[in-house]
Amino acid sequence: MSSSLPPYASPLEIVWHYAFRAFCGAVLIFLILPILVMIPLSFNAEPYFTYNSDMMALKPEAYSTRWYVDIFTNGMADPDQPFGFAFIADSWTNAQWIHSMKNSFIIGIFATLISTTLGTLAALGLTRAHMPYRKLITAILISPMIVPIIISAAGMFFFYSDIGLAQTFPGIILAHAALGTPFVVITVTATLSGFDNNLVRASASLGATPQRTFFQVIVPLIAPGVISGGLFAFITSFDEVVAVLFLTEFEQRTIPRQMWSGLREQISPTILAVATILIAISVLLLVTLELLRRRNERMRGLSPG
Repeated sequence: MSSSLPPYASPLEIVWHYAFRAFCGAVLIFLILPILVMIPLSFNAEPYFTYNSDMMALKPEAYSTRWYVDIFTNGMADPDQPFGFAFIADSWTNAQWIHSMKNSFIIGIFATLISTTLGTLAALGLTRAHMPYRKLITAILISPMIVPIIISAAGMFFFYSDIGLAQTFPGIILAHAALGTPFVVITVTATLSGFDNNLVRASASLGATPQRTFFQVIVPLIAPGVISGGLFAFITSFDEVVAVLFLTEFEQRTIPRQMWSGLREQISPTILAVATILIAISVLLLVTLELLRRRNERMRGLSPG
């Protein structure tokens, strides 16, 4: 009998124990299998989205990194030039995928900074004991998560067009910040739910100003929640395509927008190579979030150090 089961477990409990784990494993495989299938295809030597017989036979010549190279060369003025400073400069300036990656990181970083700042301040206000209309304000702040994104994107398009922000970097940054702020509000609010306000009162009793209390007492304790919310906001911005379709032109094209165009205009396994890179980035961010969550629990005394 498994060590996780008590010795007095009945046969029905034993069956349920293993059946439940088998069901969870099947659900996990169902969710992850499309990703696992896609990654080897990004190394396909042929320009197809299917496994050929040579790939199934694991022949080395059936695999190639050509599609990863294509990320840096697609759109270059002279992709056949030797690798060097001129090659890097040409790729940085002209390669379509590199252009999209630059846009995604620029937009994502600035949108994350805005949404993290606004979301953290909003969460601090919402956790005040005497905050009026708390539920109403919370509902308004998290509404971008509830309203279908195509409705939000259409509304943003018409509003930004009237004020001259459509098809501009500030416009798409503000749109992504609005979509990412609810994640910061929820994450920081959850962190503040276990915050000991006696620390703030103790700081004030020792003569600290509100600004010093905020930066030296509150911020260090809620930092894991703030960083987690910021990472969620960055992932939301990095993955957003609907708002980008409404609000951007070629100059603001992001990676999801470039992938969308690639599927409609020129199907290429380069899309799978880019998707594999995005999966690796997402895994790193999720690992970071888990480490921050565990650190936050240790700081709050919910788990052993």
